Amino acid sequence: MRPDAPSATVVGVTDDPTVQLLQELIRNACVNDGTAESGHEERSVRTLAEYFGVEGEVFEPASGRQSVVYRVPGSDPDAPSLVLLPHLDVVPVNPEGWSVDPFAAEIADGFVWGRGAVDMLNLTAAMATAFRPYLTGEKTMPGDLVFAAVADEENAGRLGAEYLTENHWDVVGGDYLLTEVAYPSLSTPSGEVYPVSVGEKGPFWTGLATRGTPGHGSAPYGSRNALRPMVEALHGVFSTPMPVSISDEWREFVASLDLDADLAEALVDPDRVDEAIDRLAVDDPAFARYVHAATHLTISPNILEGGVKVNVVPDEARAELDMRGLPGMDRRFVDEHLRKAMGAAADQVEIVPIDDFPPTASERGNPLWESIADAIEHHTGSRRVVPALMTVATDARFFRRRGTVAYGVGLYDGRVEFGEFLSLFHGNDERVTVESVIRTTRLLETVLERFAARA
Repeated sequence: MRPDAPSATVVGVTDDPTVQLLQELIRNACVNDGTAESGHEERSVRTLAEYFGVEGEVFEPASGRQSVVYRVPGSDPDAPSLVLLPHLDVVPVNPEGWSVDPFAAEIADGFVWGRGAVDMLNLTAAMATAFRPYLTGEKTMPGDLVFAAVADEENAGRLGAEYLTENHWDVVGGDYLLTEVAYPSLSTPSGEVYPVSVGEKGPFWTGLATRGTPGHGSAPYGSRNALRPMVEALHGVFSTPMPVSISDEWREFVASLDLDADLAEALVDPDRVDEAIDRLAVDDPAFARYVHAATHLTISPNILEGGVKVNVVPDEARAELDMRGLPGMDRRFVDEHLRKAMGAAADQVEIVPIDDFPPTASERGNPLWESIADAIEHHTGSRRVVPALMTVATDARFFRRRGTVAYGVGLYDGRVEFGEFLSLFHGNDERVTVESVIRTTRLLETVLERFAARA
């Protein structure tokens, strides 16, 4: 542990079972690097079986890539069903950037530290605790209640939620669903506002390919270097403003923040939103990144490859772009913008779609939405819930496209503000407070109780 580690001399402990479960899940190190051989979610499937005291139905489309489903039948076959959908895998980590061991799940300064602490093993543990009394029969639900802890969310869900919804809908399907992201509250002059995830942007992952002619690097004059059109194309992508879309949900989100009138107006004006984002970035760059992503098509070129040797003119180059579209944007829209941004180089660049997941969103004004508002009011005294768009993709998309209403919600203690919280996703020193884990568990318990009463 580095000298700047949090309270390095004293590591706390807790006897809260949900926090202990979170620690075990972190220590299982179910790291998904995108290959079929990674993940090893079977470790956490075993942990959940021990926690529940009973094994669920296990699905394993690839060795070790297990998902587990527990389905508790309801008392009324006509009542709506509810699915709790956490995932078990986490993204890779570079320990050099951490002040603690990322898989030790230590408790220090009131935080549980570790990869997956916020994405999303805190919710996995909280959902397991909220679900357990229904599995044991201590509590009942009119409709079916499902706990589906899935693999491979961090690699597009192919071996997890997508596999289950396409092949085992009778086991995993439901009318309503709770999953990620559980955002912390936002402080406003008139009190706290509680965001509830109602939709998500759609990834349009895209490859670019260019061709050239190989030759000796010592004589490059007149050569067809495949990197040249690629670099020109990427320069255009980086420098061209990205299209803006202002949704009704975004307007409602901004209105809830009690901002000064000019800033609030700018944030919902397509012609001024970039100016407003620049203003926000001065004090809270992480929140500014969220605002930008929630109002724009975003393109992040994240992989660039070309050439085979330092003295050989490359005859091919490849780039991969993480493109994310807002509701109303499709593959045709993002490709048109991409060609425009690449400018004159576009004629020499092949666009190769990798994966398309259209944006999804759920309506409100239903038993689950009202149950969430009931629960937040019960635990905070406030019913100020506001819809939030996720800039990331989650497994909810596989259920929404079958008609399931899906939300994400949690309850945090305020020690980590909204912007800082967002920076912890896939970042260094990922952590969540012990109190936030406990509060989220209590909130979900109340959501289930209220849903049962409303169903």
